Amino acid sequence: MDWQAISLSLRLSACTTVILIVLGLPLAWWLANTRWRWRFLAEAVVALPLVLPPTVLGFYVLMAIGPHSPVGQFYESLFGQRLPFSFQGLLIASVLYSLPFAVQPFMSAFATVDRRMIEASWCLGVSSFGTFRRVVLPLAWPGVLAGIVLCFAHTMGEFGVVLMVGGNLPGVTRTISVSIYDEVQALNYAAANQTALAMLFFSFFVLSLTYALQRRLLQPWPTR
Repeated sequence: MDWQAISLSLRLSACTTVILIVLGLPLAWWLANTRWRWRFLAEAVVALPLVLPPTVLGFYVLMAIGPHSPVGQFYESLFGQRLPFSFQGLLIASVLYSLPFAVQPFMSAFATVDRRMIEASWCLGVSSFGTFRRVVLPLAWPGVLAGIVLCFAHTMGEFGVVLMVGGNLPGVTRTISVSIYDEVQALNYAAANQTALAMLFFSFFVLSLTYALQRRLLQPWPTR
C-alpha cells in the first residue's frame, strides 16, 4: 500500500476542506439570502464543476496558474517556484473542483433556518456576525457537517484534475487515486485492490459516522 500517497491525499483533503469552510460558509450564506437579480449566474458558476469534465477544468486551471499567466508569474516572483505540478497548485485546483460539494449543502442548510429567529436576534441588538455564529450555524449544523464531509471525501477521490494540474510526482502530487491508476497500469492488481479496499472502507466509515451524527443532532432536545 502506498502510504506516501495516502498521506498526501489526507493532507490535500484536509487543507481543501479548511479553505472551503472559510470561503464556502460566507459564500453559501450570501447565495441563500441575496435578492440579487443575477443570483442564478453565481449559482451556475459555483455548480459548474459538477458538470464540467475534470480534465477540462484541470486544463483551464493549469493555464490560469502557468508560468506565463499573471497569477503564475506573481507566485513565482514571491516564492521562487512554479504552481503547476506542485502541492500548492494541486490545492488551488482541488478547492475549485470541490467548491460545489461544500457550498451547495451549506446553502441548503442555511435556507432551512427560520428567518424569524434571525430577525429576533437582530432586534435584540446582536450583530450580523454574532447572529450567524450563535443562531444560524447551530441550527444549520447538520447540513454544514454534511458539506464538510462531502468536501473531504470528494477531494480524497479526485483524479482528472489532480493528474492535469499536479501530474504524478511521488511525495509531491501523487495522490491515492493516481497511485491506484499506476498499479493498474503496471498490472499489479493485488496492490491496487488493497489500496482501493482501504479507500472503500474509509469512505463507508466516514459517511456512516456523518449520518449518525446528523441523526443525533436533528433529534429534539429533551424537555422537563
